[in-house]
Amino acid sequence: MNKLFFPLLGITFLLSALAHYGHWGSGIVFTLSGLAILFAAGLLGKATESVAHYAGQRLGGFLNATFGNAAELIICIFLIKEGLFDIVKASLTGAIIGNLLLVLGISAFVGGLKYREQKFNLHLAGQNASLMLLAVISLFIPAIFVKTEHLSVENIHTMSLIVAGVLIVAYFGWLVYSMFTHKDLLEDHIDTQAAHGEPAQWSKKLSIVFLVVATVMVAFISEWLVHTLDSFTSSFGLSDLFVGAFVVAVIGNAAEHSAAVMLALKNKMGAAVEIAVGSSLQVALFVAPILVFISLLFEQQMDLIFTTIEIAAIGVAVFIATSITRDGTTNWYEGKLLLLIYVILGVCFYFV
Repeated sequence: MNKLFFPLLGITFLLSALAHYGHWGSGIVFTLSGLAILFAAGLLGKATESVAHYAGQRLGGFLNATFGNAAELIICIFLIKEGLFDIVKASLTGAIIGNLLLVLGISAFVGGLKYREQKFNLHLAGQNASLMLLAVISLFIPAIFVKTEHLSVENIHTMSLIVAGVLIVAYFGWLVYSMFTHKDLLEDHIDTQAAHGEPAQWSKKLSIVFLVVATVMVAFISEWLVHTLDSFTSSFGLSDLFVGAFVVAVIGNAAEHSAAVMLALKNKMGAAVEIAVGSSLQVALFVAPILVFISLLFEQQMDLIFTTIEIAAIGVAVFIATSITRDGTTNWYEGKLLLLIYVILGVCFYFV
């Protein structure tokens, strides 16, 4: 890691704290907090990558996706506390399409520029495709029923809790399948060979310490960032949908961005796909459902009903990502296609 990283991390964190508690203005607080959370997420990504070196390939990929989504989860909890459910759902949408299109796209593109073709576990690609389709179906069906049958608010909340519970069961079933019963089948031997003999950047204890410190820093910065969103959106005339999907989501997923791209450059495309696709699956099957249950702790309850635009964006992202990864190989051109679709969606969300 660059020698300037830790000084810059400390400086940006201190400045964002001073801006928040010193009431320097929402624009300054948002900018400094956004910059600070990028550095904190970068440390989170490097720490999880280092822990993954000791934990093994499959568990390492899971830890990378989990702690990479820590920033997203923490930000959403503070948004729920403020009752900003539209931004929460938009940020979840942005996290899913951002990982499938932006993170996977950049990884495939830069990795493809260095290596003609990058391969990864074909069986894992097929399982990921099935789970991504489950995620789309689970968001699509409740939204259709609510829009056509005009259900009561109480019934919508009850249905959301039941669907959320089913998704969490599906997610933990996937963990058992991928970590225990079929672990060997999903192991990426190409990545294992590429990582053979490669030293870890930090010791196991230091990696865990950095992991905890980065998570705590992200929690503080996320709270400062959330308090500025109302003023920020009104000042620049941006919709909650765009801010949630393309501002909050990009900032919250900085850890995945950095970790996946670095792995692709090391010809570990299987690990990069695991982070990008695995993170999207975790958001859809665990983060979004668990937020529905967490909202019960606050005054207002969040439902699992996404807008037509959000479902369409997720559906498009899942369709193209599945199409590109199902053969177990990627190249720079496929990465470029993913990035172009992300740009198209970004432009459309901006004008909503």
